[in-house]
Amino acid sequence: MLEIIISLVLLVATGFLIAKNYDAKFVLLTAGIVLMIAAVLLGHPVLKPEDSTGLVLLDPFKQIGLIFVKQLGGVGLTIMVLFGFSSYMTHIGASDVAVHLLTKPLGRIKSQYILVPIVFLLGNLLSLVVPSASSLAVLLMATLYPVLKNTGMSSLTAGAIIATTATIMPTPLGADSVVAAENLGINLVEYVFSYHAKISIPVLLIMAVVHYFWQKYMDKRQQGTLQQEINDEKLVVKNDLPPAYYGLLPILPLILVLLFGLIITSVKLGLVEITFICMAIALIIEIIRKGSFKETSKQLSIFFTGMGTGLAQVVSLLVAAGMLVEGLKSMGIIDMLIESVRHIEGAGVILMLTFAGVEGLITFISGSGLAVFYSVINIIPEISEKLGINGVMVALPMQLIANLVRSISPVAAVIIVVASIIKVNPIQIVKRTSVPILVGIVSCFILSFIFFT
Repeated sequence: MLEIIISLVLLVATGFLIAKNYDAKFVLLTAGIVLMIAAVLLGHPVLKPEDSTGLVLLDPFKQIGLIFVKQLGGVGLTIMVLFGFSSYMTHIGASDVAVHLLTKPLGRIKSQYILVPIVFLLGNLLSLVVPSASSLAVLLMATLYPVLKNTGMSSLTAGAIIATTATIMPTPLGADSVVAAENLGINLVEYVFSYHAKISIPVLLIMAVVHYFWQKYMDKRQQGTLQQEINDEKLVVKNDLPPAYYGLLPILPLILVLLFGLIITSVKLGLVEITFICMAIALIIEIIRKGSFKETSKQLSIFFTGMGTGLAQVVSLLVAAGMLVEGLKSMGIIDMLIESVRHIEGAGVILMLTFAGVEGLITFISGSGLAVFYSVINIIPEISEKLGINGVMVALPMQLIANLVRSISPVAAVIIVVASIIKVNPIQIVKRTSVPILVGIVSCFILSFIFFT
């Protein structure tokens, strides 16, 4: 009973602090260490005898090292390499080219409301090139927003579409998909296209239709208040872009992943190797275009700096989340949870709704919910196996909702970016994104129940 009380107090405190925008890595890591120390004091082992330091109170710190080694030797390295490649693509302007090429034809469409679902789906497609929601929003507000305004589209409609672009597009290049596939023991390409896409693609199509009707309704409702003048002169497309073929470089890893994962299956290449191949191709192209090996070689530091960003933003979060989970395991909470729902009919649905509900709540309050997803994903396979349920049914809705709810949180970076450029209160953007996102969330639950129960 004491273990349950201590664990619940720490979990509530952890959720509260994350919701109040305390650094998630610090909060999770501290909670994990405190739980492990409490477990030691209550007589529970933290590490296996062969891994122990010999002084049990120091074992929690040994656990940090073990988790770091595990992450950096697997999924963590993949995430860091993807971050490095994305940083280099941004530095050489390849991401800008891809966005420019895909959005340029939209200027020929004069019907503003026909553009709503088209731009929404195109924006989600562009998240394959720029995976960060806030970064993509900045880029689209600088390039696509003026185009949409020229068609007569209202500022709030254009902002709402852009604020919902980086949501649940299925991609093997997403850090959350890499982590999910690794923990569920499913091939990355199979997880993305056989599980994720089965839910996310229909949901995106449903949201596109809802966007059309909701934005049209809101424009009519707010017709008298949409008269503010926006200074669009600052939002211009760059004129000094690299050649058009650079637009292929950001999606080259995705092309090769599909090529070697679905067609040339005799060649075994992981995402890390594929990304390094794409990086080498990009460097060669840069050397040829600029005619300077020395100048281009210096750019390689951008790649490694990006890897460091991946370590700081995601891998460290995975380690901190892993510490919390190990702390809960040491206290016996995971086993208690399994036993408590083992004989309940519909346990899978209960777990799906519970985990996804907590995920959605913290994401809404804090603006970022992936910390919760990373904390829970590595215990889902164990729980699912012992309960005889499909782990994807619990994990996938959590992953999707973490990305969807972000677009209705007034404190999320993507909402703040769009609102600040349009010069409106973030709540006004949230009103425009709320219905499409909520319909998307409900659709995720329904489809997950249909496909995975």
